[in-house]
Amino acid sequence: MSQPHQNHDDDAGNTPGEGPDEATTPAAGTGPQDATDTEGQRSPGGAGTARPGAADVPELSDWQPANDGGASIPDGARPVGDGLVLPARTLGESAPAASGDADRRPAPEAAQPVAPVPESAGQLTADRLLEPRDREPVGGWRRLLFRATFGRVNVGDSDAVRIRRQTERRISAPLPGTTRYVPVLSRKGGVGKTTVTTLLGMALAQLREDRIIALDANPDRGTLSDRSPGKSAYTARHLVQNRFAVDTFAKLSAYAAREGSRLHVLASDTDPRVAEAFDDADYRAVTDLLSKYYSIVLTDSGTGMVHTVMKGTLEKADAVVLVSGASVDEARLASETLSWLEAHGRTDLAQNAIVVINQSAGHGHGVKVEEIEAHFRSRVATVVRLPHDPHLAQGSQVELDRLTPATRDAVMELAALVVDELKG
Repeated sequence: MSQPHQNHDDDAGNTPGEGPDEATTPAAGTGPQDATDTEGQRSPGGAGTARPGAADVPELSDWQPANDGGASIPDGARPVGDGLVLPARTLGESAPAASGDADRRPAPEAAQPVAPVPESAGQLTADRLLEPRDREPVGGWRRLLFRATFGRVNVGDSDAVRIRRQTERRISAPLPGTTRYVPVLSRKGGVGKTTVTTLLGMALAQLREDRIIALDANPDRGTLSDRSPGKSAYTARHLVQNRFAVDTFAKLSAYAAREGSRLHVLASDTDPRVAEAFDDADYRAVTDLLSKYYSIVLTDSGTGMVHTVMKGTLEKADAVVLVSGASVDEARLASETLSWLEAHGRTDLAQNAIVVINQSAGHGHGVKVEEIEAHFRSRVATVVRLPHDPHLAQGSQVELDRLTPATRDAVMELAALVVDELKG
């Protein structure tokens, strides 16, 4: 059997196992010759054929090897032996696209610019614009040191002051869009639901530039007006009766009490001779009118979850505040309220509810309040503990300036959490 002709000159470009076809083998020390076969294609000696052992070198589809006349060599290429090596691509550089790939590749979409949310003038605070060392500390020994050294030594504010300022910025964050509704719920009377509504409304109204109103939607006799400063001769029922004549904020403001606070309060009937209760249709009529002039409407809901006003209250709710007392039965009823919301298709409100454990009246002695808090944290994201406060325990009109520092911090954190939820 005849043995195939072996080619011992790999750089000649002949396929192993074939003999040279009319091409003269180059002499030692010379480069490959440029030969063309009868069909006009490159011979096996051309550069288009891969060299054995150099499979990782790219083909030079648009280049021919230099002949005796001296053909041009691509930029950056360098000869190695009898062949040619192209410069390596930079790390991360993609290979040239094949012919026609550019037509098939979809054009990248241009990034759409996001329009910034307009800021209010109240956001141009000294804390934001001034360097910390150019501002006098709020109080304590830091302030005394600043004044004693005529401002040359300024150690800045304490961490507590910085946290308080950050909380205030969260409360004052803008809420563009439609009116937000926040009902304050409880299934048991006497847990401080009206007190929490008043405190939350005052904190929001004190630091925000938009209008905040608290609506007493108790179907029977509500006490929101008793806890809020200022009195009005009108109630929510009067507003329902005259709603078609109220077409300006000046007319509407006559129905809301706001003396001593920026919080507007729309009271319920306090006359026991009024037999007709405030119902769902009344609530919807009032809130539709309030939505034209107020950014946030707080609703002091009645006790329980099955009265007529509750249907419209939950349908319009953007976030809920659930008030629990610091006792066994109060905590259990508050937890059952979350279960009631889940069973009636408002799982979103239940999961995002803000639970307030109210100890302001001094109840809950001997109860492990931390266990109550741990229970609610297993069901909701945020829990606020409102500590005992002598001023709130009096059961009279609420004044933020008379709260203890711990109570005030808790109230401000509650307001910040509500705004955070409304923003989301």
